[in-house]
Amino acid sequence: MTAMPPLRRYLPILDWGRTYDKTAFSNDLIAAVIVTIMLIPQSLAYALLAGLPPEAGIYASIVPILLYAVFGTSRALAVGPVAVVSLLTASAVGQVADAGTAGYAMAALTLAFLSGGFLLLLGVLRLGFLANFLSHPVIAGFITASGILIATSQVKHILGVEAQGHTLVELLISLVEHVQNASLPTMLIGLSVTGFLFWVRSGLKPMLQRLGVKPGLASVLTKAGPVAAVVASTLITWGFDLAQSGVKIVGEVPQSLPPLTLPDFSPDLLSALLLPAILLSVIGFVESVSVAQTLAAKKRQRIDPNQELIGLGAANIGAAFTGGYPVTGGFARSVVNFDAGAQTPAAGAFTAVGLAIAAVALTPLVYFLPKATLAGTIVVAVLSLVDFSILRKTWGYSKSDFAAVAVTILLTLGLGVEVGVASGVAISVLLHLYKTSRPHIAEVGLVPATQHFRNINRHAVATDPSVLTLRMDESLYFVNAQFLENLILSRVTEGCAIRDVVLMFSAVNEVDYSALECLEALNARLRDMKVGLHLSEVKGPVMDRLRRTHFIQDLNGEVFLSQYDAWTRLHREPPPNKAAE
Repeated sequence: MTAMPPLRRYLPILDWGRTYDKTAFSNDLIAAVIVTIMLIPQSLAYALLAGLPPEAGIYASIVPILLYAVFGTSRALAVGPVAVVSLLTASAVGQVADAGTAGYAMAALTLAFLSGGFLLLLGVLRLGFLANFLSHPVIAGFITASGILIATSQVKHILGVEAQGHTLVELLISLVEHVQNASLPTMLIGLSVTGFLFWVRSGLKPMLQRLGVKPGLASVLTKAGPVAAVVASTLITWGFDLAQSGVKIVGEVPQSLPPLTLPDFSPDLLSALLLPAILLSVIGFVESVSVAQTLAAKKRQRIDPNQELIGLGAANIGAAFTGGYPVTGGFARSVVNFDAGAQTPAAGAFTAVGLAIAAVALTPLVYFLPKATLAGTIVVAVLSLVDFSILRKTWGYSKSDFAAVAVTILLTLGLGVEVGVASGVAISVLLHLYKTSRPHIAEVGLVPATQHFRNINRHAVATDPSVLTLRMDESLYFVNAQFLENLILSRVTEGCAIRDVVLMFSAVNEVDYSALECLEALNARLRDMKVGLHLSEVKGPVMDRLRRTHFIQDLNGEVFLSQYDAWTRLHREPPPNKAAE
């Protein structure tokens, strides 16, 4: 019995599986049917975006889902190919191999393996917190820019032209150069499908409800919109033999279950893909965890980010050995899975079974499927990711966050997704370091008739010219300790009235060794100036560490339990509320 709790922690299926019943089975099965219908065209489309054969999208949606169902903690997250990860895959693999070659597919398998291994390592070491260093505004900016790049990259399929480029400028220039070669039949199909799918998103469900269709059935029919577009455009292409008129089609798709594959472990390829795999893993994990946490909160459930790393790592390794490419939790399919009533990860397993059946039985039916239809499906899906409102929101709230978002968007559009991801990570870390290097330090005074101390710039408070009280609103560590020291020394100048400095440590959770050395140096400087250095409201764990050094013994002042005690001891006049005590 003692071995079960940790085993259930690493195998969440042992937890939810114990209470699985007929009701959960029924709900999961219905959700799986709906998600499977949605995933068939989406998986084909995302494989096209990644530069891989269409069957790779189906393969990447079978075994990875099964593995996540065993190791993942989210009850509703649907794992598989997603737009941003597909774009990152194309960008990374395109640097080491040419699209359409065996080496390209092999590199995609290797990328999935490296990504899975990195995620597993982070999960086993319980390092899920590292994703917190990637700020949400930066992620939003990157996803917005990626959505624009993805949509632009699919215009060539809608027009039926050849166009290349990894940045927005390159893509636009290439499209303009080739637009005169556009195929009219391809354009008609691509634009019709795109317009239809946009209408389906906003207009089909209300129309069906006006016709008396029940809301539940109307939602299912709306989700099946892409399938209707696939069926109609395929039949039209086949019936009018449009492939002979220049309409590019998917062609033959292997009619089989995912094959057993082996990544390429050559040192040169591994070293070339290592950094892209890490960046892809970070973006995929942050996107997946955000979706999982949002959906879990709606049912008062919780997920374990560290176990999510293991679940996603296992899913990616599964993709690497079964003909797929990197995967993560998708927003759209997870929301559909949740709305359709999925109660456990078993819904994902049922979805995998449905996709396996499709891979065996339905692939011949997509032979005449136009690539323009898949491109339209991608465009409609990714434009929902574009959210320029983040610029307006961050501008009004924080100019530094706005700058980070704007730079991430511009670099992603101007230099490509790999530079965009790397810059997003770097900007997030630098933004954190910048903010903590200049912490908020407030000079405080006593609120009359109370024992509370507040910022002198915000409240009418009592102060003493001879006592400088500073409230440090951040932990002290190597990045910001010098800032505090410089601030105090600039205030305690020759001839000033200050004879005591009190550091109010109520918000300080840690003092690292570099900060300790700064405090020791500050203590020595103030002693030479005949100025006392005092601490107040020091938290227990911080005090325990300080007592293990000589700092407290050498302190040129006292340590007070409360700031009011410090005021009472150091203030020349009796405190305003002394009589009330």
